[in-house]
Amino acid sequence: MTSLQASGLATEWLTIETPDGPMRAYQVTPHRDNAPEQRAAVIVLQEAFGVNEHIQDVTRRFASQGYLAVAPDLFHRSGVKAVDYADRDQAMALIGGLGPDPIITDVAAVVTHLSEAEEISSSRTALVGFCFGGRAAFTAATALDVGATVVFYGPGIANGPHAVLDRAGSIKSPVLMFVGDSDPTITAEHVAAIQSASTSMSSELRVETFTGAGHAFFCDARPQAYVAEAAQRAWSDTTEFLARGLSRSGHESH
Repeated sequence: MTSLQASGLATEWLTIETPDGPMRAYQVTPHRDNAPEQRAAVIVLQEAFGVNEHIQDVTRRFASQGYLAVAPDLFHRSGVKAVDYADRDQAMALIGGLGPDPIITDVAAVVTHLSEAEEISSSRTALVGFCFGGRAAFTAATALDVGATVVFYGPGIANGPHAVLDRAGSIKSPVLMFVGDSDPTITAEHVAAIQSASTSMSSELRVETFTGAGHAFFCDARPQAYVAEAAQRAWSDTTEFLARGLSRSGHESH
């Protein structure tokens, strides 16, 4: 998957106020000719390595689809902006300190920003998270009434200190989840537990499992993890899912 250029897109770093202090966010606005009549937004939630170049690139990809795309810096409390892919220990320490409450606080602040500054309602806003961001997206969906949620290989949803399966019944919007069958961080047992918990949800949960794909299969910034076929299929499924999910209130999709 080739990296998109910012041509035709307006990119900026802005500051969003939260109850825990200011949070920077990378926002990409599509060219007005590419934006749908009914505006919609995607909140991109980072891997364990911060809002780095890869996450910024993914944010631009969503904007190229016509969405206003925002990637909030969930590490803002620590002062760490990004972590090198080789520094797994620091990344694990940072995400280990982020339980459900700070995640919900931060994502709620972005939803408020989109509503007040951009006039995009929560029902026209989607959450898309990668790795740690997948857990963050699922977590935020248990507390916020957004239009749709996409989880790319989010470990820790079904197990660990910040598991949130007991909150699954609070999710009101459709959820699409991607898992690689070779991902040691999300076992078949974890997937089964998530699917079992989804029976308490009032909306759809769809899990897509990719044969031969491991953790971070979408991340083309990590060649050792990237699986092109799985990444391309997941992107196609995501764009179709968001178009449906964000038009469920009766608006035409873009």
